[in-house]
Amino acid sequence: MSTPDAVLLPYQQRWVADESPLKIAEKSRRTGLTWAEAADAALAAGAEKSVGGKNHFYVGSNKEMAREFIEAVAQWARAFDKVASSVREEIFLDDDGDKEILTFVVYFPSAGFKVQALSSSPRNLRGMQGNVTIDEAAFHDRLAEVLKAALALTMWGAKVRLISTHNGVDNLFNELIDDSRAGKKRYSVHRITLDDALGDGLYQRICLVSGKPWSPGAQQTWRDNLLKDTATEDDALEEYFCVPKASGGSYLSRVLIEARMETAPVLRFEGSTEFNSWPEAQRMAEVNDWLNARLTPLLQALNTEQRHCVGEDFARSGDLTVIAPLAIGQDLKRRCPFIVELKNLPFRNQEQIFYAVVDGLPRFSGGKLDARGNGQYLAEQARYRYGSGLIDEVMLSQRWYLEHMPPFKAAFEDDAIAIPKDADILSDLRAIQVVKGVPKIPDGNTATDGAASSKSQRRHGDAAVALCLAWAASTMDATTYAYHPVSKQADQDNHKRRIKVTRGLKQRGSLL
Repeated sequence: MSTPDAVLLPYQQRWVADESPLKIAEKSRRTGLTWAEAADAALAAGAEKSVGGKNHFYVGSNKEMAREFIEAVAQWARAFDKVASSVREEIFLDDDGDKEILTFVVYFPSAGFKVQALSSSPRNLRGMQGNVTIDEAAFHDRLAEVLKAALALTMWGAKVRLISTHNGVDNLFNELIDDSRAGKKRYSVHRITLDDALGDGLYQRICLVSGKPWSPGAQQTWRDNLLKDTATEDDALEEYFCVPKASGGSYLSRVLIEARMETAPVLRFEGSTEFNSWPEAQRMAEVNDWLNARLTPLLQALNTEQRHCVGEDFARSGDLTVIAPLAIGQDLKRRCPFIVELKNLPFRNQEQIFYAVVDGLPRFSGGKLDARGNGQYLAEQARYRYGSGLIDEVMLSQRWYLEHMPPFKAAFEDDAIAIPKDADILSDLRAIQVVKGVPKIPDGNTATDGAASSKSQRRHGDAAVALCLAWAASTMDATTYAYHPVSKQADQDNHKRRIKVTRGLKQRGSLL
């Protein structure tokens, strides 16, 4: 929530404060972000060159937007006590010199710079130098060409800003956002939904400006009326909640997933009523036998020169716990050598199996564990055992999915990941859907008839979540540990005993 005397609301402040050379705002309508951008333009054009002052060019989608932006710049200049001209209308000649284009401009004579609104013709940016704002970018007919011209200005230190509501899932504006979240583009992405803006005080500011009394009830009514007035629910989601139309269906296609599948084992252990009633020592012994027979050979076959990480999605009884290790090759491709699935297994045995997996991973460099609900116990214990530098307790949320699912998808598109060939894992990955603009596992079971073992057990995209967590863990700054076991003879002969310690070992209390 904003403070009463703050000129800019918090989301506007975050936008202006972001000095990234390239940034994008996907936003709800009428949240005042363009007004905040005008403040930034006035500051840039009113500053001396020695402190970063430069021209600023605004490219809107119509004449009214251009005039409104330039008038806002003049208003901000007066508020900042900058010497600036009044808004001027000028005739701008295109490259051919035979077409007159009306532009609006504000000059800052003391600094020697200007803020000018140009038409959406890409040629108008040729030969210019300064920051560029492309407003309502998703609605430009030639966005690719305009952006191409604008990006050339960054060679000399200029900045490019794209601001828009969405205009369809296949629009270039949305593709740039997806690629940026996937790490393919270097735009800084800001997402401002109607509810985000309301949480930061938008309606309070509207009431202050219009002289109306504010109350939570009045704000809720105002919000509800906005949504009711839209023609369809899809329109409301796109206009106010940053959800481009036609988003939906499976996030990853079957063809793409199967292209990244390789033959690798999936180990499954299910606790029965009888097994779960046994004394703990007996259960631990039974699981230990299973680990020695099934897991140990797989761990011994791992490449000891490669770094390894792990992701884990937790469930006690309803869904599955899935443990997904990844080996990071010299080519940086992540390969999942096996997956462990646990069903209806007591906490202590899940902990036993997880430790067996991680203890056997060569050059273990990090893990991300689902820390929601019951999963918090194992995530916390793992952090105690391996150290906070290696284990990240993740509270899965809309924001987390929005940040980490796009890079995970990009890994499939770029052939940067290999996973076990298994029908249930395919089903889990196909369960990822775009829900209100966020790629995530939707509520409810996700097993399909095409899944082999899902006919007898419920699934909730568990393997997809574990693999996404593992991918995110693989991008953590590497912190590896290792130790060399000492033979009994060496232990008896102290002068021969040697222990090699590498970074991260001191965090592991069970070893030192």
